[in-house]
Amino acid sequence: MAGNAESLLKQGYQARREHRFEDAKRTYAEAVELCRINDDQPLLARSLTRLGGSERDLREIEASLAHYQEAAAIYRTLNDPLSLAHTVRHVGDILRETGNTAPALPCYEEAVAIYRSQPETEPLDLSNTLRGFALLKAATGESEASLALWQETNALYRQVGVEAGIAESERQIALLKTP
Repeated sequence: MAGNAESLLKQGYQARREHRFEDAKRTYAEAVELCRINDDQPLLARSLTRLGGSERDLREIEASLAHYQEAAAIYRTLNDPLSLAHTVRHVGDILRETGNTAPALPCYEEAVAIYRSQPETEPLDLSNTLRGFALLKAATGESEASLALWQETNALYRQVGVEAGIAESERQIALLKTP
């Protein structure tokens, strides 16, 4: 294996930025293998989330979900609540996107609870989580809950200046307010 896991993560990140998703996946898989050999749990969890992201890029949804779930299980044993929240949110997103709304619900609830309890939570992380939660609530017919989540999401996207998020949340709010 070439390099250490940290350098492999950097190489994978570069490959993913360049839309070389197969290369990124291969590099992240190598990092995962190295972390398993070295029993480096924190770095293994990070490598698994990166691998899961690359697999998601490639529409390898089952593998992606499995890697995010494994990373979440590792993060549960570590003192890294923000990484756990981020990872659990991705599990929720994948489940929601594949129509598995019931198992996605506790993922969003947990991620939101963690983010709200951590003073160092970045507004963008919370807004991205609330976005997925709002989409889930709309998909399950909970329009009022979805509207409230979209309104909070909009305020957070405005706070950080994410124009695409502002535009999407405004569209969703308008749809939910239309009788």
